[in-house]
Amino acid sequence: MAAALFVVRPSLYCFSKNASLKSAVLCVRSPMANLSKSMSNDVRSAARKARISARSPTLKERLMAPEQGTAFNLGKGLLIGASAFGIGSLCYYGLGLSSQPGAYEKSMVWPQYVKDRIRSTYAYFGGSIAITAASAYAVSQSPKLLNLMMRNSWLAIGATFAAMIGSGMIVRSIPYTEGFSGKHAAWMVHSGIMGAVVAPLCFLGGPLLMRAAWYTAGVVGGLSTVAACAPSEKFLYMGGPLACGLGVVFAASLGSMFLPPTTALGAGLYSISMYGGLVLFGGFLLYDTQRIVNMAENYPVYAHRPYDPINASISIYLDTLNIFIRIAMLLAGGGSRRK
Repeated sequence: MAAALFVVRPSLYCFSKNASLKSAVLCVRSPMANLSKSMSNDVRSAARKARISARSPTLKERLMAPEQGTAFNLGKGLLIGASAFGIGSLCYYGLGLSSQPGAYEKSMVWPQYVKDRIRSTYAYFGGSIAITAASAYAVSQSPKLLNLMMRNSWLAIGATFAAMIGSGMIVRSIPYTEGFSGKHAAWMVHSGIMGAVVAPLCFLGGPLLMRAAWYTAGVVGGLSTVAACAPSEKFLYMGGPLACGLGVVFAASLGSMFLPPTTALGAGLYSISMYGGLVLFGGFLLYDTQRIVNMAENYPVYAHRPYDPINASISIYLDTLNIFIRIAMLLAGGGSRRK
């Protein structure tokens, strides 16, 4: 909003009708003095503006300055470093260079119930992916539902968070039983809600989403292999740091909703949400995979509540979904696009 500065200068009057020469000289000299004073003020104002422009920018000016690509370059560097670490770990543990046995070696002597637990867990994981994909496709074919999921009002955002978190809590709270039960129905509803949430990604195009799906399959398969070949508790210590990182990524995701990526601060938050989130959920996948194996091995056979493969599968399902979303956005150019 522009602001105007009005300067009112009073007129100079000579009240004497028969002014003397001295009075006439004063009436002539006074405007000249005012002009000299005005020029002096202009010079001082110009000097002040020059000093202000020459000083270093404030923190607020730096944060809101146009983005120069630094944040995105740092994010890409982080992703490249994490990818190199993952490939190196896959080679190291996959070739059996570790002195400690991993889950793959231990699987040779697993009792049958441990194998059944892990098999059922990954079966529900695959079912969750299939239900989510079917739900996303169905919502993308309905203009009304798609428009509902794309609303950016606070009410719509709050309702979406409530549906996702609430349905997940309901699934986890219901005890698991063999055969189709209320827990299975709640699990299917939860997976369907997640599919509706990711349905707006259909605007990125089918070919791009297929590429993202294949890349996600490669990332998830590679990290799962690393977790299976590594010593059983190699990545279980990462729970605390991963939880802290999740808080940072969540806060950055919220902040990026209000600040455009064209500013330095907005680009930094967006880079943390996208690149940092991709690395974070890759770490979560390593952690959750080994946690599933550890739980399948050590959960009591005759416990009051039986082993729950649905609850165990939800963690790696959410990891995979978050990885897929970020890969799709990065392939679409969201990480370096100037909007």
